[in-house]
Amino acid sequence: MIDTKYIILFLVVPCMLLAQAKKDTIRVFYLGGQSNMQGYGYVKELPDSLNKKNKKVFIYQGNPVGDNDKSGGLGKWDVLQPGNGTGFASDGKSNTLSDRFGVELSFAKKLEELYPNQKLAIIKYARNGSSIDSSGTVYFGAWEPDFREGKGMNQYDYFLKTINNAMAVEDINGDGVEDILIPSGIIWMQGESDSDKTEQIAIQYYANLKRLMELMRAAFRNNDLPIVIGKISDSGDDVDGKVWGFGELVQYGQEKFAATEPNTAIVRTTSTYKYTDKYHYKSDGYIDLGKEFAKAVFLLNNKNTKKTKVESLN
Repeated sequence: MIDTKYIILFLVVPCMLLAQAKKDTIRVFYLGGQSNMQGYGYVKELPDSLNKKNKKVFIYQGNPVGDNDKSGGLGKWDVLQPGNGTGFASDGKSNTLSDRFGVELSFAKKLEELYPNQKLAIIKYARNGSSIDSSGTVYFGAWEPDFREGKGMNQYDYFLKTINNAMAVEDINGDGVEDILIPSGIIWMQGESDSDKTEQIAIQYYANLKRLMELMRAAFRNNDLPIVIGKISDSGDDVDGKVWGFGELVQYGQEKFAATEPNTAIVRTTSTYKYTDKYHYKSDGYIDLGKEFAKAVFLLNNKNTKKTKVESLN
C-alpha cells in the first residue's frame, strides 16, 4: 500500500516547482535628456484619461540633480501617475511627486495600445538644462562620460545609477512574482543646452551624441537597442528671433545621427508645438510628444515583423 505522504509529495512538489518557475516578462523603456524630457506640463491641464494612476505600468525615476551630488539617480519603483515632471524628487526610499508631467503618461498609454498583451515599465532620468558637452556647464550638469571635475560625478553617472538600481529589482510591482526586464528602447530629448554656448560645441554634438548613445546601449547590454531622438525646436522668443544661437547645428547633428546610425529614428513634431516660456512646450505638446515617441520606438522594434499593427499608430 502506498504511503499517503508520498502521494501528497507527488502532487504538491510539481505545483511548488511551477510556482517557483513563474516569472513575468516586462518591456522597459528609458526616457532621458533635459528639461523637455523632464517635463513642464501642468498636471491640472491633463485630460481625465491621463490624470490618474496607471496601475498597469510602473516607473523608476532617478533623482535629478546637478553634477557632484551623491543623491543623483536615487529612486524607487512606483505606479505611473501624474507628477513625474520637473520638481519630482526621490531619496531612494520615497518619491515626491510634483504638479508637472512629461511625456511618460501619454507614452505609456500609447504603448499599451501598441503592446496590448505585454507588461510595460519605464525608467527615467532627465535633468533640466543639462548638456552633453561639459564645457561651460556650471549648475545644470553634463552627460560627458569622461567628466573629471569636482568629485567626478555627473549626469552620465546618475544615468548608470538609475538604470542599474532599477534593473536590479527582482519584483518591481510587488506582486510576489519575479520580473524579467527586457530593455526595449532609449528615448532621448536633449540638445538645447549644447546649442546656446559656442559654435564648436554645437558642431561637436553629433560625435558627442553618438558616443553617449553607444555607451547607453552598452549599459543596457544591447548594441542594437532602438533609439528615438526628439528634434529640438526654437520658440523664437528672443530679440534676434532665436533662443538657441547654434540650434541648426545641433539639429543637423540629430538628423545625421538618425540617418546614419542603425536602428534609430527621429521625431520632428516638436517644430509644431507652442511654448509656455522661451524654453518649454505647453502641456499638449508633451502629450503629443509622448505618443510620437511611442509610435516611433514601436516601429523600430517591429521593423522586421511582417504584421505590424499600423492601424494602432493613428
